Amino acid sequence: MAHTDRRPMLPRRTLLRASLAGALLVPAAAALQACGTSATGGPQTTTGLITNRPRLTHGVATGDPRADGALVWARSDSTARMIVETSATESFSNPVRVEGPQLTPATDGTGRVRITGLEPGQTVHYRVTLEGEDGAASEPVAGIFKTVPAQPQDIKFVWSGDVVGQGWGINRQGGMAIFGAMADRNPDFFVHSGDAIYADNPVPASQEQNDGRMYESVTAPAKDHVAQTLDDFRGNYAYNLGDEHYRRFNATVPQLVQWDDHEVVNNWFPGESLAGQNRKGYTETDADKLAGYAYQAWREWQPVEPSEAVDGRLHRKISYGPLLDVFVLDMRSYKNPNTQAWAQSDDGGVLGREQTQWLIDGLRQSKAVWKVVANDLPISIVVPDSATDPVDGPKSMEAVAQGENGRPLGREIAFSRILSETKDVQNIVFVTADVHYTAAISYHPDQAGFSDFTPFWEFVSGPLNAGSFPESPLDGTFGARYEFVHAPAEKNTSPAEGFQHFGEVMIDSDSRTLTVNLCDATGKPLYTRELPPA
Repeated sequence: MAHTDRRPMLPRRTLLRASLAGALLVPAAAALQACGTSATGGPQTTTGLITNRPRLTHGVATGDPRADGALVWARSDSTARMIVETSATESFSNPVRVEGPQLTPATDGTGRVRITGLEPGQTVHYRVTLEGEDGAASEPVAGIFKTVPAQPQDIKFVWSGDVVGQGWGINRQGGMAIFGAMADRNPDFFVHSGDAIYADNPVPASQEQNDGRMYESVTAPAKDHVAQTLDDFRGNYAYNLGDEHYRRFNATVPQLVQWDDHEVVNNWFPGESLAGQNRKGYTETDADKLAGYAYQAWREWQPVEPSEAVDGRLHRKISYGPLLDVFVLDMRSYKNPNTQAWAQSDDGGVLGREQTQWLIDGLRQSKAVWKVVANDLPISIVVPDSATDPVDGPKSMEAVAQGENGRPLGREIAFSRILSETKDVQNIVFVTADVHYTAAISYHPDQAGFSDFTPFWEFVSGPLNAGSFPESPLDGTFGARYEFVHAPAEKNTSPAEGFQHFGEVMIDSDSRTLTVNLCDATGKPLYTRELPPA
């Protein structure tokens, strides 16, 4: 069935204004600075006009929308009070003023405030202003978001992951244009499936592509080495928001943000030691210490409020009206060692026992027509942990599957519980990223080593601005089968050579049909699958 999008369109003038405002904030190649220090911890330098006005350095963003509002995020270059105004019109007639937190160096100048008291299912214009300690006010930066509907309405969201990976930075010839393409699809929200930064991947000024051409990147001090300090991790987020397309997207599309491994270091797990591994540039070998810095930077620089998560950290459910619940997973904080992929008993897997049970209970209790599980690691794609897998040592796996098609082993054991104990729950769909190509995977109990579940789908997308990689094999434990794959033939294909992707999900309020489009970097659908509700 064709999907008719009846949601109000974002005014083009508003989108343009947000884009232009963002474009004036940070010169693409300039040092990224705030609150008296640079994003890499060095002394602040000032160019241009001298003013006492505080300045919004990296645009604005929203996250985790609700029926009555959303989180609004911003960052200041000096100590200042964050002020948010909301209005039903882009002219900001009769705005409602909300006083947010004081933005200080303690949080790298970042802060957020949850806006409440709005009507459900409405388009909301917002603008952020900073009030300095001497009363001087910044120039405002505007954006737009939509509150969650209370009644069935058409829904559209996009998802993807993997930003500035494998050394492919902000392209000097066009930036990260895929973020503009996603914004132009006018989604209600975005699921960021993780790897929002590559803290372990420096960005050189130029890098040779597979086709022999040179890729030219914007550079910054924070991206000339691997991240090992708090300011290093902060600088990685600041670097990405130096892109005008990303800032325009942030201003106009609310986000549900996860994290994965590259927010810290490739394929990490709690308790890991990097000693003896081939980790170029690292002097700090305690993964937990790196993860502590990384998590602080993540919660500072993303439109998230950890206190609203189930465990005060990350995993949570976002209810998006009667048609949709989104379960945002944390497959990193409770992850078992990567060598445990062949374990004979359940030790918590990638989710931990409590999060596993929370997901089972949440899916069973959900009253929404569709339940979308955002899993930042794929279920059946085999992802070896080559970084920590010595030639003659124990085998090691990064994701859930390990390539053996029989009974569930290791992390598959927890997923066999999830699938079995929710087999009577209708309309569950999984969305993920991580593997740097896009794919549609169907799951069939009659073809599986473990069959106590109902058929379902998992959709894969990405990367957003990183190297693309060839198709990986599937594990047959849950009867996984590729229905579509778009991937390059060569490893680490650059963003300029294609194979950058995002996924789009639309739910029709009349038929309740869920439609998935797997799109390229321009927004062109490469594959479409319509799923009628059970």
